Order: sequence, then C-alpha cells, then structure tokens
Amino acid sequence: MPELTVSRDKVGFLIEKAHEFDVKDLPADEDSGSNPIDDAEVDVLQDDGSDSVAAEVASFIRALNEDEQIDLVALMWLGRDDGTINEWDDLRSQAAERRSGYRNPRWETVRYLLGEPLLGDLLAEGLDKFGISWVDEAPAP
Repeated sequence: MPELTVSRDKVGFLIEKAHEFDVKDLPADEDSGSNPIDDAEVDVLQDDGSDSVAAEVASFIRALNEDEQIDLVALMWLGRDDGTINEWDDLRSQAAERRSGYRNPRWETVRYLLGEPLLGDLLAEGLDKFGISWVDEAPAP
C-alpha cells in the first residue's frame, strides 16, 4: 500500500472546510421584488470575494509543502476515480508534472483545488481508498 506525505489530520481539516464552503448560505436580498429565475440567478453567480472559509482553506493549502500539495491533487483524482490505488505513483507523477507547469505553483494549486466543487467529498473518497477514515472515531460508551 502506498503512503501519503500529507497527514490524515490535514486532509480531514480540508474536508471539513470544503464541506463548510459547499453549504454556505447565499446572502439574502430581502429588498429584491423578484425570484432567482426572473433575475437569471444573478445573485447566485455573484461573489464578493470576502469568503472567510475559502480564504482559510487557501491559506492552509498554500502553507503545505510541495509533496503535500501534490498528494492533495493526486488524492482528489483518486477520489474522482481518475486512477486506482495501485496507480498512486502515476497519479502523483501526473500531479507533480501539472504543478511544474504552473507559473506560481502554490497559488495555482490552491486555485485548482478550490475550483473543484466536490473537493471535500473527493478527498474523503481518496482517503477511503487508502483505508483511512478522515473522521475521528467516537469513543464507545
């Protein structure tokens, strides 16, 4: 079984934060006299750039070392079924190659990962394929 360079705790933190990011409430526009369909869902598409969860996730990923960032991308791909656990080394190599093509690898890796709408679920699936649970087991009563 291959090994991860990024810890289960770090991936678990990212999964939790990605899930928080995925379930954010939209800002309510109580003065709007219409519904989203009439407005072409413009409110849904607008982003004011002040998302604290996204900023926290971005900062966390940027602080990871290169190997950990490569593992995250490969783990996301593994969870997306772009490869199998037996192809882990190939997935990591592809992730490293992709990263080497970036002008600013830390920032572009963050942008790539945050651009995946199911990031939390895919990372959890990837860990599962390693036989690793991302949640702490509750103690038995």
